[in-house]
Amino acid sequence: MMPLEAAAHKADTLTPELEIKALIARSRAAQAQIENYTQAQVDQLIRALVWAVARPGVAEKIAQFTVDETQLGNYEGKFLKISRKTRATLMDIIDDKSVGIIEEDKERNIVKIAKPMGVIGALAPSTNPEATPVIKAISAIKGRNSIIVAPHPRAKLTNKMICDLMREALVKFGAPADLVIAIETPSLEKTNELMHQCDRVLATGGGAMVRAAYSSGTPALGVGVGNAVVTVDDTADLDDAAEKIRISKTLDLAASCSADNSVLLLEPIHDEMLQKLQDKGGYVVNQEEKIKLQNTIWEDGHLNPNIVAQPAEKIANMAGISLPENKAFFIVPETGWGLQYPFSGEKLSVVMALYKVKDIDGAVHLTNNIQAYQGQGHSCGIYSTSDENIMKLANATKTSRVMVNQPQAPSNSGNLWNGMRQTFSLGCGSWGGNGTNNNITWRDLINETWVSKPLTETKELLPDELLFGKDIMEQK
Repeated sequence: MMPLEAAAHKADTLTPELEIKALIARSRAAQAQIENYTQAQVDQLIRALVWAVARPGVAEKIAQFTVDETQLGNYEGKFLKISRKTRATLMDIIDDKSVGIIEEDKERNIVKIAKPMGVIGALAPSTNPEATPVIKAISAIKGRNSIIVAPHPRAKLTNKMICDLMREALVKFGAPADLVIAIETPSLEKTNELMHQCDRVLATGGGAMVRAAYSSGTPALGVGVGNAVVTVDDTADLDDAAEKIRISKTLDLAASCSADNSVLLLEPIHDEMLQKLQDKGGYVVNQEEKIKLQNTIWEDGHLNPNIVAQPAEKIANMAGISLPENKAFFIVPETGWGLQYPFSGEKLSVVMALYKVKDIDGAVHLTNNIQAYQGQGHSCGIYSTSDENIMKLANATKTSRVMVNQPQAPSNSGNLWNGMRQTFSLGCGSWGGNGTNNNITWRDLINETWVSKPLTETKELLPDELLFGKDIMEQK
């Protein structure tokens, strides 16, 4: 039998199981070479990876190539992600200590030591194929792991281009190229094998793929369905809110699952705010147009892939709607939620549902009902200057993230204007069927050894009166 390394070059003759086995062997051998790298060596590598794809001249080519291949989103959005988001993510983690002792709890006399997991199997979606491989790669290598990226078939050439650039950068700095490997001819069978054979799955993609990751038998980090609900209350700066909602709804033509899907306006500011949204490029559909739009966006109850991350003009043409000039997104008045109100769900398009609510309690109630249908645990937002309203929404909703006075799509995954960890992998907790609420980064891709030494002074068990209290002790 030929060696696994040689077999990898004849992948077209192998079964998916053997092809992935060969890639895993290469990846594992590369990871072993950096397992004892210093912090300085690790950080040099991740700097090199980002520079390889984000440097001037290259980022532009990747952005255009991504749009040309996937026919999703737009050049401006892709360029922002590959040029700006990757730099921001690097900046977010570069000073983190990920080698050796990474945390010391003096009160409990415990130190925590970082250890690599091994081979990370990463899934990259078609909607964010330009920056996802890079961000996942630097998170993996920050923890001294290797990574194999399984792309969506619609973005396989983009993924190969990016991974090849990162591989070249690794070699230039004395590290093995196989720290980053792309599955060049992706298939469902190969992706399933990758998830089965790797050491940790990092799944970003559709719900079916995330569920498959959790069922693979390998420890997995998945993400939940997005369906961001954003509230504008009667204390908000309406001009600021309108502009930021526009930014969020149109960024990369709403390829992100964090784009505003439903906007809730409190009654006192409803009419004024709706006008401001129209001034920013929103087009309010009438009842006849709403039906046409619904029949275009959904086919047999499923989202029509042909409308995902497409310009408003194209969607309008598909639906037979005459869209005025300078209109960039659709506003669909809505009243309910659930299957009978499909606009309350995730649309992955420049289409938002608009609701009128009486007060902040109504907004909380509606947010929970909309996200119980789709998107529970992911994120919501609010434009407000009232801490009471902000905290009421945060306390009463089943959500992992609440963005305050920020454009939802570019904010909940981290940005320069907030303190959220930079990522494209958003855990949604048990609400979204995930194992974590985290903005997933390198810290989720390491093992930790806890070293416990005796306390300077041994603790003494509290007397029952203090530990339980009289009200408990007096119960018969």
